[in-house]
Amino acid sequence: MNFPVSILDVSPVPSGSSSSQALRNSIDLARFADARGFTRYWLAEHHNSGGIASTTPDIMIGQIARETSHIRVGSGGVMLPNHAPLKVAESFRMLEALYPERIDLGIGRAPGTDMMTALALRRSQENLNADNFPEELGELLAFANGTFPANHPFSTIRAYPNDVPLPPIWLLGSSGFSSQLSAELGMGFAFAHHINGSAAIPAMKVYRDSFQPSASFPKPHAILAVSIITADTDEEADDLALSVQHAFLRIQTGRSGPLSSPAEVKAASLTPVEKMQMQSLKERHFVGSPATVSERLVPLIERTEADELMVLTMVHNHAARKHSYDLVAELFEVEPITEKITQ
Repeated sequence: MNFPVSILDVSPVPSGSSSSQALRNSIDLARFADARGFTRYWLAEHHNSGGIASTTPDIMIGQIARETSHIRVGSGGVMLPNHAPLKVAESFRMLEALYPERIDLGIGRAPGTDMMTALALRRSQENLNADNFPEELGELLAFANGTFPANHPFSTIRAYPNDVPLPPIWLLGSSGFSSQLSAELGMGFAFAHHINGSAAIPAMKVYRDSFQPSASFPKPHAILAVSIITADTDEEADDLALSVQHAFLRIQTGRSGPLSSPAEVKAASLTPVEKMQMQSLKERHFVGSPATVSERLVPLIERTEADELMVLTMVHNHAARKHSYDLVAELFEVEPITEKITQ
């Protein structure tokens, strides 16, 4: 099955390591992905999480774009309520100027953190409680296109550098809200299956059925984002997946910290209820050998009519993470860049 595959990275911080090393691991993985033929490399925005180093995707986008040559690099995503639309427009125009036609602007409406941290980011209770994402997105587009009405207070403000376009905008979501909005505005859409798997098929259908063509997207383009942990055998993949299952369990219980190793998870004093929760959390992820992953994943791709697969892989060992991505690339017949050059 020849199919485009991309990477979503949160820069996980393994226990016994550091945030600096996690970010260097991301750069190393991006170099690998660039040569291996992956389509995109997107960086997430998370705050106040001890196990995730990816807080400022625009900074990492610049670093990774500089270290790669072919792959598109973008945000997965910028959580727009945390930022002034003008600042987002300036940052991504700057990136587009430095790396033309290689930057993606993925936008989300969630805070990417807990409510108290969101308050610290947004500076006021009023901003925290406001549900004005469509208005903020409209403001971002107006800065990008110079379409503020003449009587608008921002009509004389330009997002510099203003001689380069804003990169293509993708809306990220785990419900029907972003799928409907991205369709109406003629944007790309990426659905987070690992957050809300049951809504993937209806959300993708809403997007396709409601899509209005635009200059950036003359036809719909839907990305299915999934969590995959694969290895040479089912048993090895199950072992690797203990780390991300434990991480999701800690998120649910308001705890954070470095990504535990499988050995640390096995040695942890988990209650019977926590063990049951971890087992249920496994269903959010596609775990197993390539054949096992394919058996469950390919029908989902077909049912969602996804145009592209975006893979999040959180395992403790960096070499195992790269190997997992390599197996996914093989599964979907991704052609390495080196082979394309030599043909």
